[in-house]
This record gives sequence, structure tokens and C-alpha cells, in this order.
Amino acid sequence: MGEGTGYVSRLADEIADVQLSMAGDLLGHAAALLAERRVTSAELHYLALRLAESLRDVKRVAESRGARARP
Repeated sequence: MGEGTGYVSRLADEIADVQLSMAGDLLGHAAALLAERRVTSAELHYLALRLAESLRDVKRVAESRGARARP
């Protein structure tokens, strides 16, 4: 692994930051949707798909940052 200061590293960090921000936004949306009493199964299914997608992205970010943090 490099020092993490090159163009590709900075671009990866920017993308990771966007993914983490989107995950936070999605969590807020999920909380609001789940607080509703009248949620359809289609809405829950769509939410579950987006949450799984977001979790996959966040896991990738965590693994990438963890790998760079190791000596």
C-alpha cells in the first residue's frame, strides 16, 4: 500500500466520504419510514435493498481504511 496521498487515494477517500454520507442519510430516511404506521411491503422491500447496498459500501470503506491503517 502507498502512503495514501496520491490522486487515486484522494479520489477513493472522496468516494468513501460520499458513500458514508449517503449511508447516514439513508439511516435517517429508514428511521422516518419505520416510524410510519402505514408502510407497504414494497416500501419495506425497497428500503431493505437500499440498506443492504449501503451496508456493503460502508463495509468496503471500513475494510479499505483498515487495510491502510495496518503497518
